[in-house]
Amino acid sequence: MQQLVRVVTSSESAARDAATIQAGVPSRALMQRAGAAAAAEIALRLADRLAGGVAVFAGPGNNGGDAWVVARALCAAGVIVRVIEPVEAKTDDARFERSQFTAANHVTIDRTATDGGEAVVIDGLLGTGATGAPHGEVAAAISCIEAMRARGAYTVALDLPSGLDATTGSAPGPAVTAGLTLSFGTLKRGQLLDRDRCGTLVALDIGLAPPAEADRSPELVSEAWVARQLPHLAANAHKGTRKKIVIVGGASGMAGAAILAARAAARTAAGMIKLVVAPESVPAVQEAEPAALAAAWPADDESLERDVLSWADALVIGPGLGRHDGTRAMVERLLSASRERGLPVLLDADALNAFAGDAAALAPLLSGRPALITPHAVEFSRLAGQAPNEVLAHAFAVGGALAEKIGACVLLKGVPTVISAPGGARLVSAEGTPALATAGSGDVLSGICGTLLAQLGDALSAGAAGAWLHGRAGERASARGVRGATLDDVLEALARGWSLASAPARYPVLAELPGPDAWAGVAADAKGRGSP
Repeated sequence: MQQLVRVVTSSESAARDAATIQAGVPSRALMQRAGAAAAAEIALRLADRLAGGVAVFAGPGNNGGDAWVVARALCAAGVIVRVIEPVEAKTDDARFERSQFTAANHVTIDRTATDGGEAVVIDGLLGTGATGAPHGEVAAAISCIEAMRARGAYTVALDLPSGLDATTGSAPGPAVTAGLTLSFGTLKRGQLLDRDRCGTLVALDIGLAPPAEADRSPELVSEAWVARQLPHLAANAHKGTRKKIVIVGGASGMAGAAILAARAAARTAAGMIKLVVAPESVPAVQEAEPAALAAAWPADDESLERDVLSWADALVIGPGLGRHDGTRAMVERLLSASRERGLPVLLDADALNAFAGDAAALAPLLSGRPALITPHAVEFSRLAGQAPNEVLAHAFAVGGALAEKIGACVLLKGVPTVISAPGGARLVSAEGTPALATAGSGDVLSGICGTLLAQLGDALSAGAAGAWLHGRAGERASARGVRGATLDDVLEALARGWSLASAPARYPVLAELPGPDAWAGVAADAKGRGSP
C-alpha cells in the first residue's frame, strides 16, 4: 500500500536525503531524478507557454544543480532556454550538472539577473537548507524573478520558492511567489504554512528511501487514504448500523450551531441524530431539522440515561453550548457518565472553553475511549495556556503535547489542520479555502467528525478524514469564488462529494494541492499567478 507523503522540516528533509544516499543511491542520481521529474512536469503542465522561452535561475547549491538538470532537459526538447547564474555553483553535484549542460548546449549563461522577456521562469536559487534573508546577487535575482512575474511570466519553484523558510513558512527578506511549486519526495512544513507563496503545490517521487521507524514526521492525508477509511454501507444497512449521534449544545440564541452540526452529520451518513439543546431551543431545532430528534438538556439522571447514554453511539458536545454558570458542570457530568459506557466523544467550542487553563482536568474524563477535541487556535490557547500566536507558530508540535496531557486526539483547526494522537502519531490535512473561515464552519466540522467517530471508532482516523472532507467541501463550494460561498454551499458540496478516488495520483505525482487561484473566482491574472 502506498505510504502517505511526509510533511517535513528542513532538517528532516536533509535526513531523508542522507538516508537515501546511505542506502546506495548516489547524491547525483537523486539530483538527476529530481530535475528530470520536474522538467517532465513542466513540459506537461506548461506546454502552451514554453514556446515563449524559459529563464532558468540556478543558485550555488544543490537546488541550483536541480535547475541545471531541468535546463538541459528542456533544451533537449527544443525549448529556448536562458540560464541566469548569479553566483557560481559551489557543490560538486551542481558543478557537474552545470558542466553537463554547457557541454551539450551552446547557450549563453548570464551572470546578472535581467528580464529577457521569457514566458516561463524557473526558480532554482535556494533550497530547503537556506535560512535567513537572501542577500547580494541572490536577493537581486529574486527581485528580478518577481518583476518578471509582475509583467506576466509564469513562475515555477523547484522544491520551494527561494526566500521561503522550509520549516517555519516565514519569508524574512525577498522571496519568490510561484504559480507552481514542485517539491521533491516530501512536502515541507513551510509550504503548507504559506500556500499563497507556493501556488499549486505538487510533490514528486524521486525515489527517497522509506522513512526510518524512528521518523515521527506527520503524514499528509490524501483522497485515496480517506476513501480507504470510510466504512462500507451494506445493501441491508439500516439507521442503527449507520450509527446514532447525540449533539449537545444549542443554548438560547445559539440553536443554529447545533443545527449546522446536525446537517453535517446527516450528510456524513449518520443513521439517526438527536439534538439535546436548551429547552427554549427545542422548537427551533425541530422546525429546522425535522429528520432529527430533539430533547432538552438533561435535568436529572433519568433524562440523561434516556436521551443520551442509552441512545447514542457517539456524543458531540459544544456546538452553540454557550458560556453560563452551569456549563462546566453539565459537560463534566456528560463526560463522566459517558466514559463509564465507553462512548466515543468529541468536544468543541464552549465545551472546551469551560476548561480554560485547566486542560489536565479533561484527562480522567476523556482517556480510555475514542475521544477527539477540535479547537481553533484561540480555543487551544485558552485551554493550554499558550498565546494564540505561539500556537500558530508551532502548530505542528503543540497538539501532540496536549494530546498526551488529556489522553485524547487533538485536531487543531486551520490550513493546514494538524491532528495529533497520544503516543506521537500525527496526520495533516491541507485541504480547505477561506470559505471555511466563517462562523459555523467549526460546527459543520464537528458534525462530520462526530459521525465518523461513531462509525470508525478511531479518533485519529475520524479527525483526519473529517478535516479532509470538510476542507474538500470548502474547495468545491469555492469553485466560483470564495466571496460568494456560504456554509449552505459547503454542506451541499459535502453531500455531493462522496465519490472518492481510492487510487493514488498519476506517477510520479505523490500529492497535489491547488493554489489560491483555484478558489479566487477570477480568471488567471496578468501577473502570471493563474493555474497552468
